Parts: sequence; structure tokens; C-alpha cells
Amino acid sequence: MKKIATALVLAAAWPAQSWAESPEELAKKLSNPVASLISVPMQFNYDKSIGSANGSRSFVNVQPVIPFSIGTDWNLISRTILPITIDQKDVAGLSGRQSGIGDVVQSFFFSPKAPTAGGLIWGAGPVLLLPTASDDLLGGKKWGLGPTGVALTQSGPLTYGVLANHIWSVAGDANRADINSTYLQPFVTYTTKTATTFGLNTESTYDWKSAQWSVPINMSVFQMLKLGDQLVQVGGGVRYWADAPAGGPSGWGLRIAFTLLFPK
Repeated sequence: MKKIATALVLAAAWPAQSWAESPEELAKKLSNPVASLISVPMQFNYDKSIGSANGSRSFVNVQPVIPFSIGTDWNLISRTILPITIDQKDVAGLSGRQSGIGDVVQSFFFSPKAPTAGGLIWGAGPVLLLPTASDDLLGGKKWGLGPTGVALTQSGPLTYGVLANHIWSVAGDANRADINSTYLQPFVTYTTKTATTFGLNTESTYDWKSAQWSVPINMSVFQMLKLGDQLVQVGGGVRYWADAPAGGPSGWGLRIAFTLLFPK
């Protein structure tokens, strides 16, 4: 928890930004994975009842989102997920404790700047898996590659859509299991006039090698706030594991999130 507090203090000390859009509009942009908005989400997650030894895991996902303008009609959106394990205990039998960084998932979305005539917002591109884990039990020791895409609609306070990717391992440690995995994230959010966002999603993964699903259902509430002159979104929620492979998490989990916004 000390590492999380330190990260939040450092984040709050970053340079303040000015913005022209309302907090409600910015909150709706955060619900859009391919919005033209620089943001740095940090998610603390906790899961328990993992594996035969009833293990537990607490980790922080640092997920910077950086848009790049490509001409007059297109954006390139970089989305990075870096997991930092605070404490992991007995997740693979009586395997003891581990901490450190996990494997990075790097996505690039080419996305039109304007929605289609029917209001569809979309993006597509490659996703990369980088074997950056600092411990054998924190990553797969494989390089991976595949396609990713997102499609959504924003209508009034509602945002709903789906983000997906598929990763195949293409290189890495020959003694580790190959990766052939599909990720599906259907989502719906509701943003109020006071920039409060209620969200429901799943972050489901299907492992084609073992023919098994992992299906956590996340329910969350987030609020836009100011820390000095810095605009942030804070909140959290609970997670229920509707399905998981043998040795995976079960029951309820927790998520607390803190996002820095840097509007233009």
C-alpha cells in the first residue's frame, strides 16, 4: 500500500493543465478508449482464493493513453498496460510471495477523428505482448502479437461498446507454454451532469490452448475532481469472478482507480 500511496503523491505533483471542455464531457471521453485525450489511469486490484493454496494477489495497472494526430482525419491512439505486482502469495500452489512488474501489453488503434454518419466510433490496429516480467510467476516469458479493435456509441449520458484483441506468442522461452488468447471487454457507462460515471463491464479472456474462460464482472463508480489545478478521476468498485480456469481467482475482488487527465 505504501507503493500505491507514493505513486499517487507523485502523480498529484505533475504539472497542472488547463482545459476548455466541461468535467462531464471529459468524463465521457474517459469512457471512450480511442478518445483524443491524454490520460494516465492507475488501477489497484485485489483478488483472492487463487489456486489450490487459496492464494491472493494485489497489483497496480499503470495504463497511459496517448493520442497522436495523423493528418486531418485520423488519430493513432497508444494504450499501454504495465502491471506492477505489490504482493502475490501462493498463486501457483505453495509458491511463496512475489512482487515486481509483469508483462506489458501495448496496443495501437488507428481511429477516425469523427464518428461515422450513424454515430459509430471505432479503432483498430496491432497489439503487442512484451515479456518484461521481473519474476517467472509474474509473466509468460513470451513475445506476442495480434490484432485489436474497439467499437462504441455515445448517446447522451450513455456509452456502450466492446474492445477486443487476440494475442499469439511468436517467440520467447521454448520451455514456457505458448499463448493463444482472446480478450473481450464489452462495456456500458452512464455519466451524470455532475461528472459521476457508473460503469459495468467484463474483462473476459478465452485461452484457446486450455479451452477455458476467465470472466470477471466489474461494477464501478467514478467521480471527476480537482486536485489544485489538476483534473483527476477517482473511484472504484467490486469484481465478481463468474468463471475462471482451475487455479484462477474466485469470488469477489476489489478495484480502486485514480486517473490523471491532460486535456488540450
